[in-house]
Amino acid sequence: MAMLNIVVLNQLADRHKQAIAAAAPDVNIIVCEEKDALQHMPDCHILVTWGSTEIRQLYLAAPNLEWVHALSAGVEKLVFPEIQAADTILTNSKGIHGIPITEHVLAMMLAFSRGLNLTIRQQLAKNWKRVPAAELYEHTIAIVGLGAIGREIAKKAKALGMTVLASKQEMTTELFVDKLYLSDNDSLLEMLAQADFVVVCLPLTASTKNLISLPHFAAMKRSAYFINISRGAIINEADLITALEQKLIQGAGLDVFVAEPLPETSPLWDMPNVIITPHMAALSPVYLDRAIKLFSDNLTRFVQGREMINLIDKIKGY
Repeated sequence: MAMLNIVVLNQLADRHKQAIAAAAPDVNIIVCEEKDALQHMPDCHILVTWGSTEIRQLYLAAPNLEWVHALSAGVEKLVFPEIQAADTILTNSKGIHGIPITEHVLAMMLAFSRGLNLTIRQQLAKNWKRVPAAELYEHTIAIVGLGAIGREIAKKAKALGMTVLASKQEMTTELFVDKLYLSDNDSLLEMLAQADFVVVCLPLTASTKNLISLPHFAAMKRSAYFINISRGAIINEADLITALEQKLIQGAGLDVFVAEPLPETSPLWDMPNVIITPHMAALSPVYLDRAIKLFSDNLTRFVQGREMINLIDKIKGY
């Protein structure tokens, strides 16, 4: 096989480059920033980037491009008409996010359950005052979107003694789920009404944009907490703010937003029943190690003509 030119739009350590080189003979690894990538596109065969990167201009300048790989699970900016109409392979890094995102979700749930969202504010004011505290044990979690991340959350929640509800597009046997629902709207509303914690784990597609809106918040318990670690645009953010202001739900843990960074004018910043983190749920000191290991495995499959993993349906967007 001829030399493969792999352009990576992210910094790599030497161990990452060595892992890629060991996966396939005759590879030329070009690490550069997005602003410098255009010059490398005419000879690029494989592009490694993030799903939030606008690559359409690069794609149109890459006549030899055979494969685009996302270091993230989301590929929302990598799907556009030209790549959909072509034979270009598109893959993602699904499967490496479960551990850090699950721990982030559990941190938010425990913080709300034990009142830490309130006591941290009180600490800043040097205010010694007890707040209501509860337990996760024997409470109910509803997972909207039972993919790889959702299953990991279900497993950890079950270990904490929670009742686990989940929704997905087809009915399957799930080891850590007490009741599975289809993802149609009526089933979703039925599931949400039972939950103490609702966690959204869906990819952002045309069909999931603004999926969760005011009727869904109104269907939840007034004591329920809503957590989103997927994509901000899946939620109607104005409706979420309304639900919080009108106390339709107890609180929200939000890692993702429609506009990022979250504008300073957003009322979410000042709500004591909201925990905000800056799109960091998947962060881990070993994230890139896991991502490059997955990519390297797929690179070996690619050069050997074997079936690749994490192939994206470019029409569906996931």
